[in-house]
Amino acid sequence: MELLSLLYDKVITTSEVLAGYGAILPEWFQIINATDKNCQKNLEQELDKGEASAIALALELQDITTILDDYKARKVAIRHGLEITGTLGVIIKAKKNGLIPSILPLLAKLRATNFRLNEELERFAITEAGE
Repeated sequence: MELLSLLYDKVITTSEVLAGYGAILPEWFQIINATDKNCQKNLEQELDKGEASAIALALELQDITTILDDYKARKVAIRHGLEITGTLGVIIKAKKNGLIPSILPLLAKLRATNFRLNEELERFAITEAGE
Protein backbone atom coordinates (compact mmCIF):
# COMPACT_ATOMS: atom_id res chain seq x y z
CA MET A 1 0.00 0.00 0.00
CA GLU A 2 2.76 2.39 0.89
CA LEU A 3 4.08 2.15 -2.67
CA LEU A 4 0.91 3.83 -3.92
CA SER A 5 1.62 7.00 -1.95
CA LEU A 6 5.19 7.04 -3.26
CA LEU A 7 4.21 6.50 -6.90
CA TYR A 8 1.12 8.67 -7.25
CA ASP A 9 0.37 12.26 -6.26
CA LYS A 10 -3.11 11.31 -5.08
CA VAL A 11 -4.63 7.95 -4.26
CA ILE A 12 -8.40 7.94 -4.51
CA THR A 13 -10.92 5.20 -3.95
CA THR A 14 -14.68 5.00 -3.55
CA SER A 15 -16.75 4.04 -0.53
CA GLU A 16 -17.88 0.92 -2.44
CA VAL A 17 -14.28 -0.22 -2.93
CA LEU A 18 -13.54 0.60 0.70
CA ALA A 19 -16.50 -1.50 1.86
CA GLY A 20 -15.19 -4.47 -0.12
CA TYR A 21 -11.65 -3.99 1.17
CA GLY A 22 -12.61 -4.73 4.75
CA ALA A 23 -9.73 -2.92 6.45
CA ILE A 24 -8.81 0.59 7.48
CA LEU A 25 -6.97 2.50 4.79
CA PRO A 26 -4.08 4.86 5.47
CA GLU A 27 -5.06 8.50 5.95
CA TRP A 28 -3.49 9.56 2.65
CA PHE A 29 -6.24 7.73 0.74
CA GLN A 30 -9.01 10.03 -0.44
CA ILE A 31 -12.56 8.69 -0.53
CA ILE A 32 -14.55 10.21 -3.39
CA ASN A 33 -17.72 8.80 -4.89
CA ALA A 34 -18.94 9.11 -8.45
CA THR A 35 -21.68 11.69 -8.83
CA ASP A 36 -23.18 10.09 -11.95
CA LYS A 37 -25.09 7.27 -10.28
CA ASN A 38 -26.75 6.32 -13.59
CA CYS A 39 -23.35 5.62 -15.12
CA GLN A 40 -22.39 3.57 -12.08
CA LYS A 41 -25.65 1.60 -12.18
CA ASN A 42 -25.12 0.86 -15.86
CA LEU A 43 -21.61 -0.40 -15.13
CA GLU A 44 -23.03 -2.57 -12.33
CA GLN A 45 -24.86 -4.53 -15.04
CA GLU A 46 -21.45 -5.96 -15.98
CA LEU A 47 -19.30 -5.52 -12.88
CA ASP A 48 -19.48 -5.62 -9.11
CA LYS A 49 -20.22 -2.42 -7.19
CA GLY A 50 -16.61 -1.66 -6.31
CA GLU A 51 -15.28 -1.97 -9.83
CA ALA A 52 -18.28 -0.12 -11.27
CA SER A 53 -17.82 2.74 -8.80
CA ALA A 54 -14.08 2.99 -9.54
CA ILE A 55 -14.67 3.16 -13.29
CA ALA A 56 -17.56 5.63 -12.95
CA LEU A 57 -15.38 7.90 -10.82
CA ALA A 58 -12.45 7.60 -13.23
CA LEU A 59 -14.73 8.67 -16.08
CA GLU A 60 -15.64 11.79 -14.10
CA LEU A 61 -12.13 12.68 -12.96
CA GLN A 62 -10.39 11.94 -16.25
CA ASP A 63 -6.63 12.03 -16.79
CA ILE A 64 -5.97 9.50 -14.05
CA THR A 65 -4.68 5.95 -13.88
CA THR A 66 -7.20 3.45 -12.56
CA ILE A 67 -5.86 0.39 -10.77
CA LEU A 68 -7.88 -2.68 -11.68
CA ASP A 69 -6.93 -6.34 -11.51
CA ASP A 70 -10.20 -7.97 -12.54
CA TYR A 71 -10.00 -8.97 -16.21
CA LYS A 72 -13.59 -8.01 -17.04
CA ALA A 73 -13.27 -4.65 -15.27
CA ARG A 74 -10.06 -3.92 -17.16
CA LYS A 75 -11.81 -4.63 -20.49
CA VAL A 76 -14.70 -2.34 -19.57
CA ALA A 77 -12.32 0.43 -18.50
CA ILE A 78 -10.34 0.14 -21.74
CA ARG A 79 -13.58 0.21 -23.73
CA HIS A 80 -14.35 3.54 -22.03
CA GLY A 81 -10.92 4.91 -22.91
CA LEU A 82 -9.47 4.87 -19.39
CA GLU A 83 -5.80 4.48 -18.60
CA ILE A 84 -5.39 1.43 -16.39
CA THR A 85 -2.78 -0.52 -14.53
CA GLY A 86 -2.97 -3.36 -12.06
CA THR A 87 -1.17 -4.55 -8.98
CA LEU A 88 1.65 -5.96 -11.09
CA GLY A 89 1.93 -2.68 -12.97
CA VAL A 90 2.27 -0.80 -9.68
CA ILE A 91 4.97 -3.22 -8.51
CA ILE A 92 6.87 -2.95 -11.80
CA LYS A 93 6.65 0.86 -11.68
CA ALA A 94 7.99 0.81 -8.12
CA LYS A 95 10.97 -1.27 -9.24
CA LYS A 96 11.65 0.94 -12.27
CA ASN A 97 11.50 4.04 -10.03
CA GLY A 98 13.99 2.52 -7.59
CA LEU A 99 11.52 2.21 -4.72
CA ILE A 100 12.08 -1.52 -4.34
CA PRO A 101 15.18 -3.57 -5.20
CA SER A 102 13.25 -6.54 -6.57
CA ILE A 103 9.68 -7.53 -7.41
CA LEU A 104 10.28 -11.17 -6.46
CA PRO A 105 9.39 -10.86 -2.74
CA LEU A 106 6.16 -9.06 -3.62
CA LEU A 107 5.29 -11.70 -6.21
CA ALA A 108 5.79 -14.34 -3.52
CA LYS A 109 3.42 -12.44 -1.22
CA LEU A 110 0.83 -12.25 -4.00
CA ARG A 111 1.12 -15.98 -4.65
CA ALA A 112 0.41 -16.60 -0.94
CA THR A 113 -2.95 -14.82 -1.29
CA ASN A 114 -5.92 -15.46 -3.56
CA PHE A 115 -4.42 -13.11 -6.20
CA ARG A 116 -4.66 -14.72 -9.62
CA LEU A 117 -1.12 -14.88 -10.91
CA ASN A 118 -0.32 -17.43 -13.58
CA GLU A 119 3.21 -18.35 -14.64
CA GLU A 120 3.00 -16.46 -17.93
CA LEU A 121 1.95 -13.23 -16.21
CA GLU A 122 4.61 -13.68 -13.55
CA ARG A 123 7.33 -14.19 -16.19
CA PHE A 124 6.09 -11.10 -18.03
CA ALA A 125 6.28 -9.01 -14.82
CA ILE A 126 9.79 -10.25 -14.04
CA THR A 127 10.94 -9.41 -17.57
CA GLU A 128 9.29 -5.98 -17.52
CA ALA A 129 10.97 -5.24 -14.19
CA GLY A 130 14.35 -6.18 -15.67
CA GLU A 131 14.97 -9.12 -13.37
